[in-house]
Amino acid sequence: MDSLQTTSTIAAISTPVGEGGIGIVRVSGPDALAAAERVFRARSSKSIASQRSHTVRFGCIVDGDDEVDQALCTVFRAPHSYTGDDTVELSTHGGPAPLRRTLSLLLRAGARLAGPGEFTQRAFLNGRLDLSQAEAVIDSIRARSDAGLKVAVRQLEGALSARVEAARAMLLAVVAEVEASTDFPDEAPEPEPGDLIPRVAAVLAELERLLATAESGRVYREGLSCVIVGRPNVGKSSILNALLRDNRAIVTAVPGTTRDVLEETAILGGVPVRLVDTAGLRETEDVVERIGVERAQAAMSGADILLCVLDAAQALTREDELILEGAKGRPALVVLNKSDLRPFLFAMDVEVRLPGAKVLKGSAVKDGGMADVENALTAMVTAGLVSPADVTVSHVRHRRSLEVASESLRAVLKTLTEGWPLDLAAQDLQTAIHQLGEISGQTVSDRVIQEIFSRFCVGK
Repeated sequence: MDSLQTTSTIAAISTPVGEGGIGIVRVSGPDALAAAERVFRARSSKSIASQRSHTVRFGCIVDGDDEVDQALCTVFRAPHSYTGDDTVELSTHGGPAPLRRTLSLLLRAGARLAGPGEFTQRAFLNGRLDLSQAEAVIDSIRARSDAGLKVAVRQLEGALSARVEAARAMLLAVVAEVEASTDFPDEAPEPEPGDLIPRVAAVLAELERLLATAESGRVYREGLSCVIVGRPNVGKSSILNALLRDNRAIVTAVPGTTRDVLEETAILGGVPVRLVDTAGLRETEDVVERIGVERAQAAMSGADILLCVLDAAQALTREDELILEGAKGRPALVVLNKSDLRPFLFAMDVEVRLPGAKVLKGSAVKDGGMADVENALTAMVTAGLVSPADVTVSHVRHRRSLEVASESLRAVLKTLTEGWPLDLAAQDLQTAIHQLGEISGQTVSDRVIQEIFSRFCVGK
């Protein structure tokens, strides 16, 4: 997309690549009906121009006199369409050939190929969605859990937008009074700071409430990383397989089987958790294994949660001691694996070295042997999270705007309480108003809009 404009007619395949029962080619813009008319022939012989909005007709895709594929034609007339422009969706059989052929015919009929996210961008530019709602569209597509989907849907419904816009409206009213008294001192009396302070403080409190949800929103949207660490042959890969309920990692009795980082996602308490199996941590002369150990250490440093695995059938080794040392001050769960064997290592041995860590016995090879570990890990993952049904800030962009707006409002309150000139407060109020407008898209730059929609897939 070279510019923010809605004057051309665009088309794209809107369903994933591959084979399926049906596939959809979407065309939208001022000439969408005319373009579709050239490639679709209704079984009833009625024209698309005569078709009412939000109705479907059966027919076929045609290339001149040749029938390409049977199809359904759904018409959405402006402004009551996803994009706000005239839109037609042609549903064909879901193979690559009929979809590509249909798209090619639409392009020949005058449409141009849509860019990534251009249909949703049209919806934003035409006022069908604000920017935070548009971002929620891709969040819904990419959601990896029911909770993540719920957060996205709440944002798509406009729950966050409503809260932000209400706060912005309150600030606009305040700044209007302040600027009127500054610009027209003879006509508008200067408002009393005592009248303005409670109103500004109320908005600040609302922004802080929204900011308090940001970490929960990030977790629901992006998930957490849980890195499984331990020395070789303590059962890290077996624990990964047990938590996934799948034989994803190779398990042998030979120490050092895992030589690289293996990552899989599980849903725990509604949160996507990236379970990362790592090479056993030990000194080694093997070049490949040493690279694996270095990658394990890097993964460990960036983990949200450490799952430290020890062999309950052996006493603590120097490698175990180093792993526990590295877990100090970090969210950590220690598993004494192989608890089905004769124990040599006990929880008290670990607790004195890693105070505050939760220590559990478990057996990755015994049915149900990881139940307590899974429950404890789920509790750690969900600790402190707000309900996904609440209004939740889930994007870094939104969080940053709220932080800057909050800081500006604190400066406003300082100006008002210390008796500084009101025009200083007006500047900070305008900054806060601008930042809140960045969330909805009212004050956002074209560059930011383009960057946001470039993350979308073609056809959405």
